[in-house]
Amino acid sequence: MSRSQKVIVTCAVTGASSAVLAKHPGIPKTPSEIATASVKAAKAGAAIVHIHVRHPGTGIASNDPELYQEVVKRIRDASTDVIINLSCGMNGDLVLASTDPIRVDDASTLCSPMTRCLHAIELQPEIATLDCGTMAFGEAIYVGRMSDLREMATHMREAGVKPELECFELGHIENAKKLLSEGKLQGPPLFQLCLSTGYGAPATPLVLQAMRENLPSGAVWGGFGCGADEMSTVGQLVAMGGHVRVGLEDNIYLRRGVLASNAELVDNAVGIIERIGASVATPAEARAILGVVKRG
Repeated sequence: MSRSQKVIVTCAVTGASSAVLAKHPGIPKTPSEIATASVKAAKAGAAIVHIHVRHPGTGIASNDPELYQEVVKRIRDASTDVIINLSCGMNGDLVLASTDPIRVDDASTLCSPMTRCLHAIELQPEIATLDCGTMAFGEAIYVGRMSDLREMATHMREAGVKPELECFELGHIENAKKLLSEGKLQGPPLFQLCLSTGYGAPATPLVLQAMRENLPSGAVWGGFGCGADEMSTVGQLVAMGGHVRVGLEDNIYLRRGVLASNAELVDNAVGIIERIGASVATPAEARAILGVVKRG
């Protein structure tokens, strides 16, 4: 480990969970709150902010392009040199009311691949997420067929947006490698290893090592752990040469019983990175590592 190792810190500022709203009154909900939290996280050391949006009145997760547009404009108008990463993981849920006969529940949000990433195509952030497979979220099924992944990756490539390949288990890495072999991705692929989310791989050293070893040569990669695993996963990732993500999407506590802000979680991560002996990448350094150009 040396100071020459540059670690990119991403802050996931709000997420899509509704249950968390009752636990943390400070969860950013409006475009103004989300943008303000993003700017504060950037000032604390985050090179990337990962953005979901919520209905301003209820706080319920949304995929409204107009809400994304307002958040992105506010961040760019703040003249903060931070990389914007928009979530494209919404509107992919299939909920079954019955399996005999098969009936789709009204809670389903499943839309076309184009609809899921329309806001990223229109707003052209540096990065947008691409969840690399089908998975179960309790009773909901997130639909990520290979045809869906190919179409979303193609739309992103044509818009000049770099996909962040979110992988919740080893099979997702294999799906992403298929996209790479088919020429759907440009430049070094960017992988995000999503751990201890409750519906995928746990945040253990053995699992993290297995996922890292299955990445393609030349990949840029990072990851995150959720809840109590958030900060310990930061240490594991840095020790293995990866980048890190923290934020209220993944964990709402600074320590047991003490609610956190995004900036405080970023500050904690920065402290861990520096005490291990690495250094935190600036947004400009992160763009060079990722192979993206500044937008906006």
